[in-house]
Amino acid sequence: MSAPTFLPGPRISNLVVACGMGTLAWAFWLRYAVLEQSAVGQACASVVTGTCVVRATTLSLIEYSAFGIAALVLAAIQLVRPSVAVFTLALMASAAGVVFYNANTAALAAGLLLISFARPWRGARS
Repeated sequence: MSAPTFLPGPRISNLVVACGMGTLAWAFWLRYAVLEQSAVGQACASVVTGTCVVRATTLSLIEYSAFGIAALVLAAIQLVRPSVAVFTLALMASAAGVVFYNANTAALAAGLLLISFARPWRGARS
């Protein structure tokens, strides 16, 4: 008999999907409403607000491909040792990486996440 593979239950899967979609929605909003708006950039040049701090932090993270690298590292950890928490974090980082110009590494991480479904999982019920 083979070991059960990584496949979370329905309740956990719904939570994982909700976290992934929430991250994707946040990333789209941040990219198109804050990062790419020239009016926001001009306003941040004169007055520093919370939105400007988030904008500056996100731009510096994008510059170093932090979202894609984080997604790739978490997906590699997920591939070696499957866990729902690591899968959720890798999915969220991958979704943000695809939206925030880190598509190459984030897409590779998404592929590794798909492969992780074939891995044996200790947390599975037999």
